[in-house]
Amino acid sequence: MLSYIFRRLLLIVPTLFGIMAINFFIVQAAPGGPVEQVIAELTGTGNVSERITRSGGDFSAGQKNGSVDISASESSTSSYRGARGLDPDFIKDLEKRFGFDKPVHERFFEMVANFIQFDFGESFFRSERVVDLVIDKLPVSISLGLWTTLFVYLISIPLGIAKATRDGEAFDIWTSALVIIGYAIPGFLFAVLLLVVFAGGSFLQWFPLRGLTSENFDQMTTVQQILDYFWHLVLPVISMVIGGFAGLTLLTKNSFLDQINQQYVLTARSKGLSETRVLFGHVFRNAMLIVIAGFPAAFIGILFTGALLVEVIFSLDGLGLLGYEAAIKRDYPVMFASVWFFSLLGLLMNLVGDLTYMWVDPRIDFETRRS
Repeated sequence: MLSYIFRRLLLIVPTLFGIMAINFFIVQAAPGGPVEQVIAELTGTGNVSERITRSGGDFSAGQKNGSVDISASESSTSSYRGARGLDPDFIKDLEKRFGFDKPVHERFFEMVANFIQFDFGESFFRSERVVDLVIDKLPVSISLGLWTTLFVYLISIPLGIAKATRDGEAFDIWTSALVIIGYAIPGFLFAVLLLVVFAGGSFLQWFPLRGLTSENFDQMTTVQQILDYFWHLVLPVISMVIGGFAGLTLLTKNSFLDQINQQYVLTARSKGLSETRVLFGHVFRNAMLIVIAGFPAAFIGILFTGALLVEVIFSLDGLGLLGYEAAIKRDYPVMFASVWFFSLLGLLMNLVGDLTYMWVDPRIDFETRRS
C-alpha cells in the first residue's frame, strides 16, 4: 500500500509538469496578453498608468507628470497591436514589468521553479500577492463546494437506491420526472429564479440578496454568525444541488440495478437473507464503486468550475470568479497559479478516490495489479 501511494505521488510530478507546460505555451500563443491589455486601455480610457504605477512599476521613461507619453513618433513600429504612437521605451518597460523581456522557455522554467517553492508572485493588475488573493476568495468556494457536494451525495445515493429497489413502480416514475426536470434546468437559471422569488423583493424576501455574510457579521455572537452564514448559503447551495444531483441519482440507480440482477444476489436471497441484509450487506459495496470513482471529479467540478455563474448571480467573490476575471484580463500569475492549484488538487483527489476504492472493497488491490 505505501509503495503504491509513493509511486502515485511521484507520478504527480511529471503529470503536473506536463499540464503546466501545455497550458503555458497555449496561453502564450493566444493574442491579447497583458502588454496588449495595458496598451488597449491606454489608447482607450488612458487610466491604466496610474494603476500600474501603484503596483510598483517604474515607467518614468515614457511618462510626463504621471501620464504616459503617447506623442512619440507616429512612424515607430511595434509587434503589439494598437501600440502605434506609444514611446518604444515605455513598451520595453511594460515588457520588463510583465517579464516578457525574457525568452518564453526561460519564463516557463522560472515560473515552475517559483511554483515548486509555493511562490506564485503578484497579480499584474490587482497589486496583491496571488496567495493573498486565493486565501481571500477560498472561503466562498470551499463553502459552496463542500456543502453542495455533501447535499448532492446525501440526496442522490438514498434516492438512487430507492429508485432501484422500486424500479418501474409509481415512485420511480414520479421521481424520474423530477430528476429529468432538475437535469434540464441549468443551475444558474434556477439561481435566478430563486433570487427573484425569495430574495428579489417582488414576491418574498426571506433570504439575503448578496454576499456570504451580513455587514454586521463581526458584531454578532458565535451562534448568530453560524446562522447568518447558513442563511446566506441557502439559495446558492440549492441552485447548485438542483443541477448536480440528477446525474448522480441515475448513476446510483443504474449501478444498483446492475448488481441486483447478479447471480450472487439471487444466491443470497435463496439462503433466506432479508432484503435489507442483501441490499446493504452485499449489493451496496459493489454498486458504490462506480459512484465513488466519480467523487474526485464531482468535487473538483463543483468546487472550482460549477460555481462561476452562481457566484456572479449572488455576488459571491470566490475562486471561480477570480479565475474568470484573470483569464479575461490575461493576469498570468493568477491564471497559472489557479491551474497549478486546481491540477494538483485534482491529482491528489484521484489518489484519494483509489484509496477509497480499497476501503469500500478490500478485495481491490492496486499494489498487485498487472498492467
